[in-house]
Amino acid sequence: MTTTELIAILRLQSIPNIGDITAKKLIAHCESPEAIFEEKLQNLLKIDGVGTHTLRGLFDTEHLEAAEDEMAYIKRNNLEYSYFMNAEYPSYLKHCIDSPILLFKRGKIDLENRKIISVVGTRNITSYGTAFCEEFIEKIAPLDPIIVSGFAYGVDICVQKAAVKHGLQTIGCLAHGLNQIYPKKHASFAPEVEKNGGFLTEFWSNSNPERENFLKRNRIIAGMTEATVVIESADKGGSLVTADIAHSYSRDVFAVPGRAKDKYSLGCNNLIKQQKAHMLTSAEDLIYLLDWEVEQKPIPMVQKQLFVELEDKEQAIYNYLQKEGKQLLDTIALQCNIPVYKVSSTLLNMEMKGVIRPLPGKLFEAI
Repeated sequence: MTTTELIAILRLQSIPNIGDITAKKLIAHCESPEAIFEEKLQNLLKIDGVGTHTLRGLFDTEHLEAAEDEMAYIKRNNLEYSYFMNAEYPSYLKHCIDSPILLFKRGKIDLENRKIISVVGTRNITSYGTAFCEEFIEKIAPLDPIIVSGFAYGVDICVQKAAVKHGLQTIGCLAHGLNQIYPKKHASFAPEVEKNGGFLTEFWSNSNPERENFLKRNRIIAGMTEATVVIESADKGGSLVTADIAHSYSRDVFAVPGRAKDKYSLGCNNLIKQQKAHMLTSAEDLIYLLDWEVEQKPIPMVQKQLFVELEDKEQAIYNYLQKEGKQLLDTIALQCNIPVYKVSSTLLNMEMKGVIRPLPGKLFEAI
């Protein structure tokens, strides 16, 4: 990438009303970032969804000066970066409409042909969450996946330390520039991460860890991985935002269940109840549902319980799945003449009874 092109991309990033979706529209229309600033304003206003408010300040010199300053910082510190149209840009993230047009990176990140998942959760991790986290990473370590998280307190740092312990590549997605580490307490662990993995961010060197940055950062955690695991969460929190984003991207979401009244299990239990997440009781659940079992020992299939009593709706769904094989939730609802919202809860009950199982791609099959 030329210096001129990078400055044009940075210039786009610095304009307040131009987000990543609009930036991509402008780049597609003009065929290059540089050409945007050479195009007439009236031609840019013909682009669908682009108005005068959006383009306010497009040609202001202050944005060019800011881009040149950041460019100087990048060169001084030999920062690596990935443009969304380049091959080294995270492949899963590339398919997300709101993915950053530019990512900055530090460390030894290798995403090529790799299994990759994100693991998130509460900052107030319990002993139950810590034990599950460490055992989960130990069990999936032989498959050599990349572990992505936010390098924050609680589940994030727990899972990233476990990944380093087992020699797995781990990536911390930051809510600020690469010139700092937040929380500062974790700075001493950063070199360990960079030895086999590293850090990614869309934020410039003058960006601080502000609340809105964490929310933006979450879409990168969700978008750059094939699945998101929530280990513990209260009924509200950033990890649930990440799970919702992953679900909106049609990625698999997994949640570790807990006791009904436990504060930091409420979020996970609700994800499972709302059919936004697969129940994760062990590493084997994820390995099976993501079809990571290639050349591995087969995991024993869950056996249907004998003499299970099924309600009328459950029996109708079970009979249909036995006859037709794997089916989507919407198809089940249509063919069994049951409202979708009732099918969701019915399938969860049937899964708990051990008569069906969820599959990748939002499919279900009878056991």
